[in-house]
Amino acid sequence: MNPRPLLLSLLLLAAAVLPCPGADRPNIVFIFSDDHSPNAIGAYDRWLKSVNPTPRIDELAAQGMLFERSYCTNSICGPVRAVIETGKHSHLNGFRQNGDQFNWDQPTFAKLLQKGGYQTVLYGKYHLEGKPQGYDDWKVLPGQGLYYNPDFITPDGKVTIEGYCTDIVTDLAVDWLKEKRDPAKPFLLRVQHKAPHRNWMPAPRHLGIYDDVLIPEPPTLFTKHESQASPSRHQELEVDRHMDLNYDLFVDLTADFNQPPSQQRQDRSAWQNMQRMTAAQMDAWRAYYGPLDKAFHEANLYGEALVRWKHQRYLRNYLACVKGVDESVGRLMDTLKEMNLADNTIVIYSADQGFYLGDRGWYDKRWMYEPSLEMPLIVKWPGVTSPGSRNHDLVQNLDYAETFLEMAGVAVPDDMQGRSLVPLLKGEKPKEWRDAIYYHYFEYPSVHMVARQRGVRTDRFKLIHFYQFGEWEFYDLDADPQELTNQYANPVYATEVARLKERLEKLKAQYADDSDISEMPKSWQEEVRKPAPKPGA
Repeated sequence: MNPRPLLLSLLLLAAAVLPCPGADRPNIVFIFSDDHSPNAIGAYDRWLKSVNPTPRIDELAAQGMLFERSYCTNSICGPVRAVIETGKHSHLNGFRQNGDQFNWDQPTFAKLLQKGGYQTVLYGKYHLEGKPQGYDDWKVLPGQGLYYNPDFITPDGKVTIEGYCTDIVTDLAVDWLKEKRDPAKPFLLRVQHKAPHRNWMPAPRHLGIYDDVLIPEPPTLFTKHESQASPSRHQELEVDRHMDLNYDLFVDLTADFNQPPSQQRQDRSAWQNMQRMTAAQMDAWRAYYGPLDKAFHEANLYGEALVRWKHQRYLRNYLACVKGVDESVGRLMDTLKEMNLADNTIVIYSADQGFYLGDRGWYDKRWMYEPSLEMPLIVKWPGVTSPGSRNHDLVQNLDYAETFLEMAGVAVPDDMQGRSLVPLLKGEKPKEWRDAIYYHYFEYPSVHMVARQRGVRTDRFKLIHFYQFGEWEFYDLDADPQELTNQYANPVYATEVARLKERLEKLKAQYADDSDISEMPKSWQEEVRKPAPKPGA
């Protein structure tokens, strides 16, 4: 018997099953920022569009698809990243809240891409602790990381790199593309920025770029949450009561403004960031903020005028941090074009969740309300996505792992819980696409004191359950897009409330969420809501 025909048949069969190598499979550049609200992206056409915060991200959207209804499963930094790595909800991947330990031994999409022949690289913030698995090269920030002269954890140990974090992470990515990439292999390049996470420290070149701009106010800046369940009033993330002048906004409360900038003092602003600055960085910082602080003290603001001043200062710092991220996106796109990689590279921009930019009078995230539930998602896939297209299907970060795998021609494990977005990116409308998303936030009592909550959102309605307090909220998003009037007890919506309660329980079972959702005793509820002691008390 001649073995050659049999051998040839086996080789052809293997070629049909295994991913095809090299140029036939697209490269993937996944750019991921932290706390970047869609409201602060021009292409989303929201209330901050007039500031023109993101021209290069807008350019990316014009070349690809923007997802209008993109949502997270658990609006907090580390858990979002764990969901993306695994394609599983927080209760299954084991990372429910910041401070949990991520199990890197579990299957992740990066490991599967690596086994499928992709080069895999991770630079920047990952917020999962432990040594990343599934990456050929990685340099990651410890914890939240620093804006100025940050430390990086690498396979060879910890290093400190002088400069501004957003620029450094971009430099690492560009250097890898130009100097370390294997041209014979497709790649996944993850570029993960700290910005615009609190505390909002712009690069020196961006200090003051919005000083001549009156930042628009969100329509809900002075909302009182009178209709909402009690957790909305028992929180610690209000611009008014909780945004600290020194810690958050860098207002110098101790300075002698007659001294030169280098001799003025700031107490605890921005954690260790201030302590890590070089003399030149510090001089630029003091020279910019010193005169503004002096003017602030002389104005002696209070009440709504003080809230408005804090909001302007906050947004100017935040948007200046966004500017650095936008420049990074532009630089990466330009590099791909220069290297003739643009036509076979998928570029994705997203962030770990939304963020309150004064919406509802708040900053931070965590809630199931729209400003923190929604997350930006923009995908450019040359030859596949129609330029300038917009998708309105309900999608989640739960879908990212499956999407990356299908893009790469790698099999998606059956136990992943999301759905690949590839059909949507092709402009198709898959049968039986989800009609509701499931949400579960776990981190309480903790920073900002946002109560645990679970819920369901459909195309029109939203049901939220603050289960430890036994309270519910229901919103008709068509009639009340700002979610200001809780309709849970309104008999007009009784049928819809019952339907969504049933849908919530079906999703809980579908995603195998066996978390304890018991209502806590009244004594516990009263204890956790006691005011925190004042410093020095």
